[in-house]
Amino acid sequence: MPPKDSPKPTSSGPLSRHAMAYVLAGGRGSRLLELTDRRAKPAVFFGGKSRIIDFALSNALNSGIRRIGIATQYKAHSLIRHLQRGWNFFRIERNESFDVLPASQRVSETAWYEGTADAVYQNIDIIESYAPTHIVLLAGDHIYKMDYEAMLQQHVNSGADVTIGCLEVPIEDAKGFGVMHVDENDRILSFLEKPANPPPMPGRTDVSLASMGIYVFETNFLFEQLKRDAAEPGSSRDFGKDIIPYIVKHGKAVAHHFAKSCVRSSIEAAPYWRDVGTVDAYWEANIDLTEVIPDLNLYDESWPIWTYGEITPPAKFVHDVEGRRGSAVTSLISGGCIISGASLKRSLMFTGVRVNSFSHVENAVVLPYVEVGRNVQLKNAVIDRGVKIPEGLVVGEDPELDAKRFRRTEKGICLITQAMIDRLQA
Repeated sequence: MPPKDSPKPTSSGPLSRHAMAYVLAGGRGSRLLELTDRRAKPAVFFGGKSRIIDFALSNALNSGIRRIGIATQYKAHSLIRHLQRGWNFFRIERNESFDVLPASQRVSETAWYEGTADAVYQNIDIIESYAPTHIVLLAGDHIYKMDYEAMLQQHVNSGADVTIGCLEVPIEDAKGFGVMHVDENDRILSFLEKPANPPPMPGRTDVSLASMGIYVFETNFLFEQLKRDAAEPGSSRDFGKDIIPYIVKHGKAVAHHFAKSCVRSSIEAAPYWRDVGTVDAYWEANIDLTEVIPDLNLYDESWPIWTYGEITPPAKFVHDVEGRRGSAVTSLISGGCIISGASLKRSLMFTGVRVNSFSHVENAVVLPYVEVGRNVQLKNAVIDRGVKIPEGLVVGEDPELDAKRFRRTEKGICLITQAMIDRLQA
């Protein structure tokens, strides 16, 4: 496979208009524990009203991409329902398309998606029917804002076979990523999966380039590689393990620095990207949104995060007597919430949460339609959707007791589900 030495001229119009975004959204995200017992990681709630996948999809839409495919697999019902409700505005009359592509044994009656590459390979015929010039391959489980047009432009101008979105991360943190070893022109010399000794960037000793799991390919070239890999005995059918290392060795792979295409408002100081793949990381990213100036600005009207917006009444705070005052400080409160004679501090309430009198909630991420009973003291917690917290429950004061009753993380965050509450009341 000879490298492409001659850069191609940039299109006179946006490349995104002729590209397709293909989102890999089939993973469970097992480190989120019970939060993904009933839903795939991309379907996990985030930020008060969104799902994690909304960020990748919104980036594609805001970048000008109007053809989108989403490959689903693990416990996909919640995700598919969200996509049907919130992302059903694409119209074929405008040369737009939005395809949800569950693993459906289309290639073989015994084969589900065997890896990330196979999740694209099995749908080649569907992609071909739209004839996109480029494929922007995305992970559906990260929180960030990015203009993919900038990455597409770099890909065409560099003559790369694949362009890989990369983050600059401290070398110690890079041990948990796929790491790019690049030259001074950002050509990738080697790809190392979770190396014990990550290579530093040229001219830097403290940081490495880590893969974001975002790839740009010319469509025909990608199909060639997928077909080659499908015929390769022993392949794990995975981009990070098989496709990308092969192209690095035999073709031209180029790194794209996230800082060049990260979308930031005037109040966002640094490029923002988060993998909310653990309960601690999930809690931290949500609670960070309650800050006066958060690292991620969800109020940026120039780059909206699209989602399914439920029709709900406004949030309501009732009762105003000492000890029974509906109030919230440094908190985000979504539509349909009722804070009835309770106090909230540094917490995030999703849609339809009700907190009853004499209760205090602090440092908590509370998912939709939770009901918190009276006289509850709740601190440092993540509450799953629909949980009914019984009257008088105290969480966050006794670490040993919390660990016996709930999932308690190393950083002291309690994950609470209805099954855990039911065991307490049995």
